[in-house]
Amino acid sequence: MRRVVVTGMGLVSCLGNDVETVWRALLAGRSGIAPMTRWNPDGLRNPRMGEVKEFPWDDEHDEATQFALYAAGQALADAGLIGSENGDCPPDCREVVIYKPSTGTVPIFTRISLVSSTNFGGASAWEQYLACLRAGAVDAETAELFTEFVFSRTADLIRERHGLAGPTRVLSLSCSSGTAAIGQGLDLIRLGKADAVLCEGHDSLAVPSLAGLSILRTITAEELRPFDARRSGTIFGEGCGALVLESLESAQGRGATIYGEVLGYAVNNNAYHLTAPDKAGDGIVAVLREALRDAGVPGDSIDYVNAHGTGTAYFDVTETKAVKAVLGDRAYQIPMSSIKPSIGHMMAAAGSAEAIATLCALREGAIPPTLNLEQPDPECDLDYVPGIARKTAIRTALSISSGIGGNNAAVVLRRWDPQLSSSS
Repeated sequence: MRRVVVTGMGLVSCLGNDVETVWRALLAGRSGIAPMTRWNPDGLRNPRMGEVKEFPWDDEHDEATQFALYAAGQALADAGLIGSENGDCPPDCREVVIYKPSTGTVPIFTRISLVSSTNFGGASAWEQYLACLRAGAVDAETAELFTEFVFSRTADLIRERHGLAGPTRVLSLSCSSGTAAIGQGLDLIRLGKADAVLCEGHDSLAVPSLAGLSILRTITAEELRPFDARRSGTIFGEGCGALVLESLESAQGRGATIYGEVLGYAVNNNAYHLTAPDKAGDGIVAVLREALRDAGVPGDSIDYVNAHGTGTAYFDVTETKAVKAVLGDRAYQIPMSSIKPSIGHMMAAAGSAEAIATLCALREGAIPPTLNLEQPDPECDLDYVPGIARKTAIRTALSISSGIGGNNAAVVLRRWDPQLSSSS
């Protein structure tokens, strides 16, 4: 089976618009959650959210699509693939050139695919289109807003900008989408359908989606406090996380920087309830066990868990129970943290951003903290790294995602060690 590594990363969030800025802010224990300034949040359960600021906005595309294009460009450039943030591959490009950093001129031709994911697509554009429709002001220009809402439109734009000619998949599995996208990319490379895959999750803080989430009462009226006894719901954020997955053979052949290895993944569904988790945690238990099986590693090899950690009353307990059921006594010996109090719950981008944070943790040997965890809950009794980042050596990690509709996903990541590259 082909081994798969991560060679590029891009990130847009309320803590910054590149991976290094966000990672340093996470380790410093900063939060980007603040009152919304881009539009009026009156009527929502909480005016505070993870709003992207200081972003190079354009008037051409929906906000969510802009996040995806920006992060995708970052990841591809970081990986050393042809194209930059603005893209320079001709529209009719059927293959994509990868340049060896050592010479900058030696081309290697390969197949590059795309897995794009989102919860709400161009919801901001949809809102604008409906306003124009109600006002009787729809013309050729405003009709373009309609196409921005189509979930596949963002994938089309990324493909066109960067000449990604391999197979494309578009996922919408609620807030497990970003993690599931990584798994789909892993499969494409393992099966020989692609040599590299750009995997991304994106969403924006649009009024229609936030109004619905507010009505569902998933949003706390107070603070986002994962695993804390006072937790009462989550707070949403926006942005995009993008990762370039590549076969080890391709990455080593062109001398690419390797950030980590993707060992395995799993996706499933609770088949239980739209919003409530199965209190026994059977779905999450099953997805974690399958991810470990797919990765070919035992539970006692896990050194860190990046939790879904939404701060909702039931889910945090369910996730804790599931981790203990799968990892046994090992669960009490390893750190498990949630970065959502820092960047908000980024919806489809959550799993992508959290996988990036996990890869940074593996690389640096540092665990980002769980903010706002001050009053322990007896039912949440693991080591959640409260408040302050922690230096510790970690080699293998789990990143967990779940979402509305009962969707679950998990990915197993390993620190890259060139000296051990000949074995898994």
